[in-house]
Amino acid sequence: MFTVSRSAIAALACIAICSIGCRKPAATEAGAATTTAVGTTAAADPKKPVPETLPDVLARVNGESITKAEFQQQISQMEMAAGQQVPKEQRDEIYRKALDQLINVRVLKLEANTRNLAADDKAVEEQMQKIRSQFPSEEEYTKALSARGMTPEKLRSIMVDESRINKMMEVESAGATAVTDAEIRDFFEKNPDKFKQPEGVRASHVLIRVQAGDEAAQKKALAAIQNVLRQARAGKDFGDLARKYSADSSAQRGGDLGFFTKDRMVPEFSNVAFALKPGQISDIVQTSFGYHVIKVVERRPTINLPLEQVTGQVREFLTQQRKREKAEAFVKVLRSKSRIEVLI
Repeated sequence: MFTVSRSAIAALACIAICSIGCRKPAATEAGAATTTAVGTTAAADPKKPVPETLPDVLARVNGESITKAEFQQQISQMEMAAGQQVPKEQRDEIYRKALDQLINVRVLKLEANTRNLAADDKAVEEQMQKIRSQFPSEEEYTKALSARGMTPEKLRSIMVDESRINKMMEVESAGATAVTDAEIRDFFEKNPDKFKQPEGVRASHVLIRVQAGDEAAQKKALAAIQNVLRQARAGKDFGDLARKYSADSSAQRGGDLGFFTKDRMVPEFSNVAFALKPGQISDIVQTSFGYHVIKVVERRPTINLPLEQVTGQVREFLTQQRKREKAEAFVKVLRSKSRIEVLI
């Protein structure tokens, strides 16, 4: 599923607050530039067609260009994060949202410049090290960055901007009104479905992976899972079978998947698991991952969580919601004071 983000590696936190609600559709002829005068706020219609051939400059914020190169970098990063290309039928809307977020980031960056805010160098360095540690070597690190049109220097620049903008947003959202106990109770009572713990099962499984389309491999995998099933039904310890035969990461835990709800697994797996009673072992189950044998250990019914158990979570949710609203209002004000030209 496609979401719009600043970078597949390092997303500017401010983007989360820059919602589509910050924009008004502009009534202009197709192909004409959309200009935002000081004192107004507007953006291109999110469904207005985006030309197949993009110009070198897609938009300007107070005279600063948002270029084709940085826009394409953003789209490339989005596609890598999503694991697929932008669907053709969603191209216009996704491209518009991506451009609008680049505009929001530029507006915020310019305001941080105006305030002469400095980055938290220690936090930037820690974040850089955290990202670097995710790769086994310097070569793999630079290769991953290059695939996203990035360099270590460019990544650091993004981190610096993120730090400066975050500092500004913390100040702007700090005045959010504190959430009261009465508001927490009111939210709890008006949203009962949000506080149900759905039915769950705890199950273990053995997985024999197989590649689709490889008939010989499928026969071999089927024979292997049939052997596992025979041993399991003969009383062999299921955990030992999982540790010996399973290709899943749960094998080291004896195949234990812990508790999960029905929507957490692929339907072929969930439908079987939720039909079993504790102690029962399934027939062979085939999914896109391969062949499984499932054993249900325990079932947990749907329960209504009490207010006392979720008070902290509700308080945090409502607090963050208020901070987000203040941040969105702040971005809207900044946009209203900026001259924004959308050129596509």
